[in-house]
Amino acid sequence: MEGMAPFLEKLLLGQYGEEITAQIAQGFAARRAATLRINPLRGDAQQTRAELAAAGIGMQGVPWYADAVILTDAREDAVTALPLYERGAVYMQSLSSMIPALFLGAQAGENVLDMAAAPGGKTTQIAALTGNGAMITACEKNKIRAERLKYNVERQGASHVTVMTADAGQLDDLFRFDRILLDAPCSGSGTVQLGNPKSKGNFNDANLAKTTKAQAALLNKALKLLRPGHEMIYSTCSILERENEAIVRRAVSWGAEVVPLELTGFEDVPALPTKIPGTLCVMPTQLYEGFFVAKLRRKK
Repeated sequence: MEGMAPFLEKLLLGQYGEEITAQIAQGFAARRAATLRINPLRGDAQQTRAELAAAGIGMQGVPWYADAVILTDAREDAVTALPLYERGAVYMQSLSSMIPALFLGAQAGENVLDMAAAPGGKTTQIAALTGNGAMITACEKNKIRAERLKYNVERQGASHVTVMTADAGQLDDLFRFDRILLDAPCSGSGTVQLGNPKSKGNFNDANLAKTTKAQAALLNKALKLLRPGHEMIYSTCSILERENEAIVRRAVSWGAEVVPLELTGFEDVPALPTKIPGTLCVMPTQLYEGFFVAKLRRKK
């Protein structure tokens, strides 16, 4: 298919067939709408919406998350130039990347680990969803990205976040967390934008093998750090089975169980077929990036 990396096209055709792969290609070719998340930690949500409207920003919502906003007639730079952006009242974030934190279901009083946290969208979303009531540890091994994470955490008013400049895969097994979000490093196969040279990706067997090895290692570590009987989210911005269902199956072999996602209210999210019931793989479209989400429970 025109513009798509041959290696990726071959994998998608093998996994989904021609019809669905053609639909995915249409999503790759679409100019994705700009979206943002309103941050209740930095002011009243209605007031923030009023400020956006007063600045001439057209908006529409989504049924599954009151704080999610689709910009109907503006691009990202129109928002980032506003004072409300500088004070952290909004955070530019794709709709798909807002989904994992919602399914994580973190509660005030819990200890939460975000294993690959930079630049901080999901970390600060968890803080907002818990009203700053959860104690969040956010890991990022790259020093430059960790500084960006710290900056976003502070600007978003996420006051109960501890940023660790560390590889989450090397954390001591004595740590224990009530919930864990592992948004694993991946190939980015769900975020391809055809026609954008910066979004072609580097798809080949060697890179994919390296990526899946790292994903499995991080998930194995997550299950060791998770309290028995508690739940975690494994997610990627990939639509490839090798990075998604295949990794989840390995977790099941290590003693985890899949907890089916409750998708009531998410009916308008375009979904691709998955090989494991109860998981979600979002189809790339004009509004959504390709994204995979699975909930796992560590058995007692």
